[in-house]
Amino acid sequence: MSPKGRPTNDPKKTSSHFRLSDEDVKLLAICSKETGLSKTEIVRQGIREVYAKISKKK
Repeated sequence: MSPKGRPTNDPKKTSSHFRLSDEDVKLLAICSKETGLSKTEIVRQGIREVYAKISKKK
């Protein structure tokens, strides 16, 4: 059986589920609308931003 979806060099195999407040959902939607990025991409960028901050402290 052939693989489904578009080929990628960075496959997304893992899924995470988390809860957000109504305010966080609203802010995420605004960020997504203003940047044209998906909500998932906004979260990914946020993770990398926080990681970059903590990596500088080490």
